Amino acid sequence: MPGKLYVVSTPIGNLGDLSPRALETLRTVDFIAAEDTRVGVKLLNHFGIKKPQISYFEHNRRQKGELLARRMEAGESCALITDAGTPAVSDPGTDLVAICAERGVEVVSVPGCCAAVAALSISGMDCGRFTFEGFLSTSKKSRREHLDELRAEKRTMVFYEAPHKLLRTLEDLLGALGDRPVALCREITKLHEEVVRTTLSQAVQKYTETPPRGEFVLVVGGAPAPQDQGAPDDEVLLAEVGALLTSEGCGLMAAVRQVAAQNGVSKNALYQKALRLYGRDA
Repeated sequence: MPGKLYVVSTPIGNLGDLSPRALETLRTVDFIAAEDTRVGVKLLNHFGIKKPQISYFEHNRRQKGELLARRMEAGESCALITDAGTPAVSDPGTDLVAICAERGVEVVSVPGCCAAVAALSISGMDCGRFTFEGFLSTSKKSRREHLDELRAEKRTMVFYEAPHKLLRTLEDLLGALGDRPVALCREITKLHEEVVRTTLSQAVQKYTETPPRGEFVLVVGGAPAPQDQGAPDDEVLLAEVGALLTSEGCGLMAAVRQVAAQNGVSKNALYQKALRLYGRDA
């Protein structure tokens, strides 16, 4: 009978956040797949757990993924953990989950901490709809394409960033998206936890003057809804049609079509009104 893969969320700072279910799972599985076994052993030692660990990270995930899946097919159970938070969220654990799903190995979620959700909950921004964007690429081309896709995004956006890349990311966000509200959530659940609620331009100024420290989650406001200016009244629209008839020498239909397109109004309705005012021979 195949074993199971348990996707176990671990604390993002405060070890008290490890759930009783996660603790029991780590104690009872046959082995643990850890993003960094050095980080994993600190967690296990804190809770007095003695379990073998296998390193599973970005650069060995293809080779190790197959090995781990074969062990689970043979009946062993595995807990997948990342350095902090929920595995497979901006994390190579995604591949292991996919391999197990393809092979018919049951995948079980043991939920808990997630930095993105934690940051949203304390950001003070709209959390009804949001999009998780993870880390921006270090490649200039990929980074630019990613940000270009987000210019019109109306949902709140969540990014992860390391301190040494934070300023560049803030500058790129400001350049691509304009000045938006942002909550910078630093070192969530740790001793120096801090939330700075400001704007992108003010954040650039702040971290230019004061080098950032600690890991950040950025919660950025979505694109503002276009201001509803209301449609111009008939008098204004008809005056614009008349101006085109006089200055451009347009026919009535051509003038109406141009004014209707510029103002987002019905061409047919405007034509009937212009026809009554200017006549068919205008």
